[in-house]
Amino acid sequence: MTSVMSKRQPSFLATIGYEGVVLDAFIATLQEAGIKRLLDVRELPLSRRRGFSKTALSLALTGAGIEYVHLRGLGDPKEGRDAARSGDMVRFRRVFGRHMRSPKAKADLAVAAELVAGGNTCLMCFERNHADCHRNIVAEAISATLPVPIRHLRVASAPSEPTRRASALECA
Repeated sequence: MTSVMSKRQPSFLATIGYEGVVLDAFIATLQEAGIKRLLDVRELPLSRRRGFSKTALSLALTGAGIEYVHLRGLGDPKEGRDAARSGDMVRFRRVFGRHMRSPKAKADLAVAAELVAGGNTCLMCFERNHADCHRNIVAEAISATLPVPIRHLRVASAPSEPTRRASALECA
């Protein structure tokens, strides 16, 4: 891998959650923001929400001209997801912070920084609110390595499937 700093400085790093949205509106939001690459930072890229499991999402994004990359090492481990779901954000941050020091997370963070350096990149997870999601921690870690502003995208209101609590597989 070449040095992150040797590449041109991207204008921003985006993040997005897909909770409560439909795939078409999600993709339209990415396109409007000029996103060319989506980094899926779920540990388990499975979803009960139509179109958001790894294969279906990858195909839909490819059809829209957006590259899909799954970085499992940047996903929140089950213990962290359970803590966040129960509202124990202190434990969530502690668990995920420990995970981010693991060799797999460090390796995938380096890959993510290289991809972000190419510009037009967005991190994706389930959680609608970036402040309550591990993707915000990942984005801040990338920004610390590659000084780039973080822009949190939100899918515009659109008809969606009924809202429900995330399953154990989502925001993974």
